[in-house]
Amino acid sequence: MDPFSRRLPLSRAEVDRDHVSRGRDGLIDELWSDDATRVLPVFEGSALLAADGSLALLPPAAVPDSELRVYLGRSLSTTSPEPVGTPIVAALLSDAGHYAEGEWANLRRLGGQLSNRDAGLLTEALGILNWHASHGFSPRTGEPTVVGDAGWVRRDPVGGGQVFPRTDPAIIVGITDSQDRLLLGSNALWESNRYSLLAGFVEPGESLEAAVVREVFEESGLEVVDPVYLGSQPWPFPASLMLGFRARVADDAARPTPDGTEILDLRWFSREELAASLGDVLLPGPTSIARTIIEEWFGGPIDDGSR
Repeated sequence: MDPFSRRLPLSRAEVDRDHVSRGRDGLIDELWSDDATRVLPVFEGSALLAADGSLALLPPAAVPDSELRVYLGRSLSTTSPEPVGTPIVAALLSDAGHYAEGEWANLRRLGGQLSNRDAGLLTEALGILNWHASHGFSPRTGEPTVVGDAGWVRRDPVGGGQVFPRTDPAIIVGITDSQDRLLLGSNALWESNRYSLLAGFVEPGESLEAAVVREVFEESGLEVVDPVYLGSQPWPFPASLMLGFRARVADDAARPTPDGTEILDLRWFSREELAASLGDVLLPGPTSIARTIIEEWFGGPIDDGSR
């Protein structure tokens, strides 16, 4: 199998984010007047698709008025229709009626099918647009903030403070026992037959490894040791960075106990048991890091019809 990090669908990218240009006055208007610029329309968390299934990147003149525009950077792809160096701007639409006949891409569902460049573009666009949606006011003064630096900062015009994009770190862990069985849990918010890995947000002042030990104990009552970092993937739903780990239980005799609030059921699976359960047990989608960690343990792709 390929190295773990290369199998994470939303960690792929072929874009120079060009942070140096962001602070240039009037950059968005400058790019909007450039025929070489391409625009990624985003509406209600989805992006417009071209006929071949790639992202539809349009000239500025083809994009209607938008709520917000953010400079994403310059394309580095040598296999896309747009030349290397093409500047790309995300445009948040309030109405998609202009594209009533178009097909729209949901990142959760189609992220793994997009090219490296398009997966990175849409992940970046959703992450920054979701941040804007939750930071319209200054946390210090309560005043409305205004957009600056081509969409990468919001400023308080009264207090003068700046608010920068934030990402919430969350650990997700593949837990195994001495028989190399994998622990999967069913979340209270899911269908009763959907199972995934245990995960949770990192708390202030906490290391990633400590978060692994704490979250696993809180959700299952199990103590784990030797957390090993695997890789990370952005998850802009709305603003997470998923940090993947493997860990093993400290005591095989201990029984996993669901916390009853977030986790309603916990089951150990051998590889043979998991393969035999496909169809009855629903696994995480192929865009998620959870799926990649499970397949890393399994030894290869799992064919459950979700690809």
